[in-house]
Amino acid sequence: MRNAQKPDHISLNLLISRLKEGRFVIPDFQREFEWRPWDIRDLMRSIFLDYYIGSLLLWKGKPENFNALSCEPVYGYQGNASKDHIVLDGQQRLTAMYYAFVAPDKPLPNRANRFLYFVRVDRFIAEEYDEAFDYQPRTRRWAKVFDDQRTQFAEHIFPLSIIGAGGWDLPNWVQGYVKFWTDEAAAAEAAGDSGKAQLASRHAENAREFGEHLRSLTEQYQISYIELDEDLGVDRVCDIFTQINSKGIRLDVFDLINALLKPKGLQLKQMWRDASPCLEFIDTEKMNVYILQVMSILRQSYCSPKYLYFLLPGQEKPVRAPDGSRRKEVLIADTADFQQHWDLAVSALEEAIKLLRHPQEFGVISSSYLPYVAILPVFSALQSYLKTLPVGQKLEAQRKIRYWYWAAVFTNRYSGSVESTSARDFLAMKAWFQDETAEPTLIQEFKTRFRNLDLRRETKRGSSVYNGIFNLLVIQGARDWFTGNVPQPGDLDDHHIVPASWGAKHLKGNAIHTILNRTPLAAATNRDVIGDRLPNAYLPELIAANGEKAVRSILESHFISPVAQAILLRHPFTPDDYEEFIAERQRTLQLAIENLLIKERLDLSPPLRELDEHIEQIELSLRGLIQEALEGDSSLVPGHIKQKVDERIHSAARKNAALDVETYTTLAGQLEFFDLRELQDTITNTNLWSRFSERFSTKESLAAKFGQLAELRNGIRHSRTVHDVARKEGEAAVIWFNTVLSR
Repeated sequence: MRNAQKPDHISLNLLISRLKEGRFVIPDFQREFEWRPWDIRDLMRSIFLDYYIGSLLLWKGKPENFNALSCEPVYGYQGNASKDHIVLDGQQRLTAMYYAFVAPDKPLPNRANRFLYFVRVDRFIAEEYDEAFDYQPRTRRWAKVFDDQRTQFAEHIFPLSIIGAGGWDLPNWVQGYVKFWTDEAAAAEAAGDSGKAQLASRHAENAREFGEHLRSLTEQYQISYIELDEDLGVDRVCDIFTQINSKGIRLDVFDLINALLKPKGLQLKQMWRDASPCLEFIDTEKMNVYILQVMSILRQSYCSPKYLYFLLPGQEKPVRAPDGSRRKEVLIADTADFQQHWDLAVSALEEAIKLLRHPQEFGVISSSYLPYVAILPVFSALQSYLKTLPVGQKLEAQRKIRYWYWAAVFTNRYSGSVESTSARDFLAMKAWFQDETAEPTLIQEFKTRFRNLDLRRETKRGSSVYNGIFNLLVIQGARDWFTGNVPQPGDLDDHHIVPASWGAKHLKGNAIHTILNRTPLAAATNRDVIGDRLPNAYLPELIAANGEKAVRSILESHFISPVAQAILLRHPFTPDDYEEFIAERQRTLQLAIENLLIKERLDLSPPLRELDEHIEQIELSLRGLIQEALEGDSSLVPGHIKQKVDERIHSAARKNAALDVETYTTLAGQLEFFDLRELQDTITNTNLWSRFSERFSTKESLAAKFGQLAELRNGIRHSRTVHDVARKEGEAAVIWFNTVLSR
């Protein structure tokens, strides 16, 4: 359908004429007319000054569409409407024009009085536009003015309803206005009052000029619109409708779905009112749409507006099979089925929000610190889908969701094309749940890009990376500097480490506001204890009262290293010191991202996190030992191990086009893809053992230590819990390896 969307324009005269004929009707899903008296006045000002007032979105109507959307005339219309177009966007502007130009005998919504709109011609001609456009309630005084043209002429009041009256009313009014002041000039001249005559003549000339402006305005001022073809499907209209943004009050697909559900007996707005209290933690006007999107993702993986249409009970969705054949399926059987899926989506969002809010899980202590509001639908859908997995898969699936979430946050993944990104991620994550080799490309992108994060530039609270860092500080259990306690979420301030007042004097731009200079503290500590003091003023007090070891421990919970602490204590503290502190904290935070997120130690207890780091160091040392013992000759690696490693490298290259395969043709590169057991098999290989036997004594003792280390590592990285015996044996293996490898 080539002309599904046809842009066009219409003159003010013709538009008003069609408004009077009732050509434009308002679908039931539109909000009521909500503009206040001054909003209408401002629109009139824009029109008279030849400003663009935005486009209208109109749908060429036909009886079934008028009925399906329960269309009504614009507010204040009286008579038999000649329905022609359904107003999808622009209702407030069209209704405002009707009310001002036609002046229906009806008060404005939520007002006791009917308002009359007019132009003060003398102010308009003098270009005093702020005072030229006015409105008044129809009191006795103003009723007399609007009923008496001579009073209008004398007081230079032009009622806008003259334009709406049509016919000869406008030219007759202008002629009468000119004649009134021409006669006044002649009378003053006859009376010998030259000053009054001159003023009246000027008014007569102004009247002619204003008349020319009115003629030009009504004939030449154009309002643009887009007309949708009457045969366009409702699903296409849903998609187009939600992409329109103009000066009218913004509507969304929720309103359209609500209108389409009403004839089926479902009151979607009431369902939303019932659900909203349990979702109010997140400050967004789109939560009602998010519920529909969660429903849609869980039913069909997609959530753009055109897909939401297929959530209507009994609505058939065209489906194309892999073999090219087409069929139709119904996603929601009936209203009861819709209610059930709605409730499931509400519960999914509620539980997801609770999980995000948890200070030890995702650290979103307030709505303003959620990295992306738009990530909520797919995050909630993934958490809901996880519940349907077999018990044995749930823990690993949750681990993958966490990895995906932080990867999305630190790659700014949800900064645009949100609906399509949500669909891609949901499908990719489902595949990854079932197949370990189907890791989404986002994960590898995160592993590669995190080192390039320029945290210095993150100065705006609310950005994805800024909020992500703040969340990590909360999860880390950043302790208050003076109480030593982890502050309650409602008691946290986003504190400048080096005060903003110092930055205003010594730094350029927004450098002082970077996330590298921010950390969460108790509100009382921030305001009453620290205030605007530099760290070199309050940290010595803290150290004197609590000891350097205790203070260092607290600062490290904020990712402030001992090196950074030493910089903060310098006196005097200079801009160069600030730059050095920022660079050190950038290094510390990047290391934290690597340890907590890339290496997935975020949900480990501090002791297990430390053990995991020790195991990683042992693996690195073993790789270095093999590289040295084999003298960099990869051909000496046992064949069965080399084959597995090559497969992993090629798989990684397919997922990440930026991966330099040449790097992994060397033994050092290939060793990065060895797992712990493959390191063991290489060392104990019959042909290679002689190169390692002096260090490790016997294969049997080495195998036992590898077994203990592997059990500890697997417990940490997979079940995330470790039994006491396995932990003690693993700790002993760590000590043994550190001793042997240090020789």
